[in-house]
Amino acid sequence: MFNKILSFIRDWIKKMIGKQTVDKALNVEVAISSEMASAVELWAQMYENDAPWLRSSSYAKGTEDVYSMNLAAAIAGEIARSVTIEMEAEFSGSARSTWLEQQFERVMDKLRHQVEFGCAKGGLVFKPYITGDQLAVDYVQADQFYPVAFDGDGNLTAVVFVDQRRRGNNYYTRLEYHTMIDQGCQIINRAFKSSNKDTLGQSVRLDSVDVWAEIEEEALITGIDRPLYAYFRYPMANNIEAGSPLGVSCYSRATDLIRQADLQWSNLLWEFEAGQTAIFVDELAFKRDDDGRSLLPHKRLYRALETGSVDNSLFQGWSPDLREQNILSGLDAILKRIEYACGLAYGTLSDPNTVDKTATEIKISKQRTYATIVDTQKELETALEQLIWSMDVWATIGGLAPAGGYEVAFQFDDSVVVDKDTQFQQDLRLVGQGLMSKVEFRMRNFGESEELARKALQEVDAERQPMLIPGEE
Repeated sequence: MFNKILSFIRDWIKKMIGKQTVDKALNVEVAISSEMASAVELWAQMYENDAPWLRSSSYAKGTEDVYSMNLAAAIAGEIARSVTIEMEAEFSGSARSTWLEQQFERVMDKLRHQVEFGCAKGGLVFKPYITGDQLAVDYVQADQFYPVAFDGDGNLTAVVFVDQRRRGNNYYTRLEYHTMIDQGCQIINRAFKSSNKDTLGQSVRLDSVDVWAEIEEEALITGIDRPLYAYFRYPMANNIEAGSPLGVSCYSRATDLIRQADLQWSNLLWEFEAGQTAIFVDELAFKRDDDGRSLLPHKRLYRALETGSVDNSLFQGWSPDLREQNILSGLDAILKRIEYACGLAYGTLSDPNTVDKTATEIKISKQRTYATIVDTQKELETALEQLIWSMDVWATIGGLAPAGGYEVAFQFDDSVVVDKDTQFQQDLRLVGQGLMSKVEFRMRNFGESEELARKALQEVDAERQPMLIPGEE
């Protein structure tokens, strides 16, 4: 479906570009290859536990015995948890800043889950919009938007969003095209109706769907030089489409390893199932049902044998040796390769009891996770700053908030490799030795901006001043 809609969007954009110059028209093209589109679709299937090789997959053919360890979701979830745990956003500046903070709190409530989607599929778009006297945010996953253009820094400057609704036997699809032009941000909306969800069908009015009735077909937001959405890109080089600014999944380099892990896990399950104790008994020892089949007292324990099939013995026991330790060792080795490919410390997925435990090895392993988390936090912070800027613009357009400026500072937890208590004591000694300022100490340990740190220190100094009693000098 992803590739089908992609081709329809390419055709749609080509029809729309008559409003622009021929030169610009030649440059308007959906900026994603078929290989990249297929990769995004695979990452989505893996995250949704529907990978092509799985027993439960709707795509599976002849792979009935392969079960999932659900590693894709586990990896994305672990990274998202580490990125957002104890994350804080601190607003300051004016009454407008307070209003923006209230709107952003709803984003923070959903952020961990949305970051998980972005890590799994390679990217996520935050798209704010006005609803009544408030702002809301659409979270558009990588298989729900189509990039059109990037600037020289890799920022997404033109994109098509897809919104599909079902009404009865028909599918209504809205394409929302955002692009930056000289005057500002141009937004174009078109609606289509089809009896097949994989095709756009015929063009219809936007009010054909109630929730789209108030959406304008075309709008131009002037006076801005950035788009009114924010793109969170997972910080890993794109080895699917080299040179593309698009993000890739956090497990993009481990897809085949994850398949191997699922196969090994399935082998382990089969080892236990096939190695269950059984008693093979001559069929003459059992009663029969109306169809002549042996009535077994315990179907998992007893097996019926044809008369005289085992040296004419009445019964024989079956209790094979299990090879689970060998299989588990092989699985653990695969999990370690997955951890390495995904930038995670050993023991995140694999058995932590088998991980080398010298101080140096532990530090190096943790630093691999730390680098992954810090890089992801930087990308997320950039995206959230753009989101808040977009929310500020929409607040001005809708007259939703009082005039004024705002400042926002983000604080992320770094306890993946940093012992907070140890760091606090070390920094405290540095302050005492005059090697660290009190402002830097508060910023580092309390997550305050420089302005708030200085203000807090001024309040502390004010409280230290002796109180003047009337009549005394």
